[in-house]
Order: sequence, then structure tokens, then C-alpha cells
Amino acid sequence: MILVTEKFSNGSLGDYLGNAKKMHNLTWEKRLKICIDGVHALNYLHYEMADKKMMIHSDIDPFRFGLYENWRAKIQDFELAVFLPPNQKDEALCKRTYFKSTWHVDPEYVKTGKLKRESDVYSFGVVMFEILCGRRAQDQIYLKQSEKGLVHVARQNFSNGTIEDIIDPILKEETGKQSHSPIRRANKDSLYTFLKVANQCVAETQDQRPTMKAVLNELEKALVFQVSQVCLCLCVIIGCILS
Repeated sequence: MILVTEKFSNGSLGDYLGNAKKMHNLTWEKRLKICIDGVHALNYLHYEMADKKMMIHSDIDPFRFGLYENWRAKIQDFELAVFLPPNQKDEALCKRTYFKSTWHVDPEYVKTGKLKRESDVYSFGVVMFEILCGRRAQDQIYLKQSEKGLVHVARQNFSNGTIEDIIDPILKEETGKQSHSPIRRANKDSLYTFLKVANQCVAETQDQRPTMKAVLNELEKALVFQVSQVCLCLCVIIGCILS
């Protein structure tokens, strides 16, 4: 087997999380597009490969999202991927005793050894919360609140209606009424749509999680909300200039 390593001009998503200066480069629209690129790739592996084959990546985390110069993303590093041929049950018994990062691993997979497409969905959901909050899942700010890190904190806040408390302050600036650049504001409907599906992705059990196709549909809705706001802002600005 020959492994080809691709060079990404903007590094990986993992290089940005936890670095406020770098995260400032990632507007809400860019973050949405990174997630959409990722879910397109995983949906292809899960459902759209030729001859009904299927692949489970099994090692999704922020460093698997390579970023091109235009901030579009590509999933990389398939060393731990599991390939399932046609007509095989859509799960693999794949008991592992070592994980590079336990923060992104499906808890049901850890308990049962059953690796399913929904295991990738869970890992992707963790990345969604990381890109929303601007920090790694194991950041000390979350570990002080729960030994399980960001996912547990996010789910608690979502249930309590306090999820905005953990959103990246940069996005709050974009959402705020006093923002000097209205085009940068994160649309609230976009944020809520994103939050809702991210919370579904990190459900404790595999059968409670959405498919990647369902995740894609919700993320595309979130992007439409955001882009519509940007277009409206531009129209208002142009109108003010011409009046």
C-alpha cells in the first residue's frame, strides 16, 4: 500500500482550535463550509461508494480536516478506516484497546466493540462543537466542569438552555448588535440549526444519532440562513451608499 500525504496550505482545523488569533480567520460562514465539506466526504464513504461498498473512517478529529488556501476542507488520514464490502451487515466488530484521542470516540463503540457509521457521526458531532466553541474537546476550561470534556458540558448546557455560554466569543461578537462589520455577524437561526444537529450527533447511543445525509441537510439550511443575512446586509449597505 502506498500512502500519499497531501499538503494543505492552511494546515488543519486542529491547528486553529484554542488559538484566538487564528480562529479570528474563521468566520461563521467559513466554519459552516468546513463542516459541510467534511460531512459530504463522510456521507460518500458511508452511502455513495461504488457497488454499495462502505467505509467507516473511525478516527475523525480536528486534525483530520485539512484546509486549502480558500478554506475549503478535505478529510485525510485513513490508516484506521474500516472497509465493509457489499451485503455485509453495516457494522464491524473492531475492538480496539488504544485510541489516539478518546475525546472523539463513540462511547457505545468503546463499550461493545461495534463500529458503525454512527460512530463517525458521533466523532463528527464532537468536531462540530469544537468548531463552534473554538477550543479542543479536552480544553481545561471544559475539564474543570466535567472529566468528560466538551461534549458533556455542551449537552448539559443545551438541556439547560445555556448553550450560548460556551459559544466562541468571536462568534458572539459577530452576532452582537454592536458589531462594526454586519457582514460578519453569525445569524441566530443558523447557529440554532447547527447546535440542534450537533447535539443529535453526540447522542449516547448509536440508534439516536442522525445519518450523515440528515446532518448535511441541516448544515446546508444553516448556511442558507447565514448567506441570506450577508446578502441582506450588502443590499442595505449598497442602498445607503446610493441614497
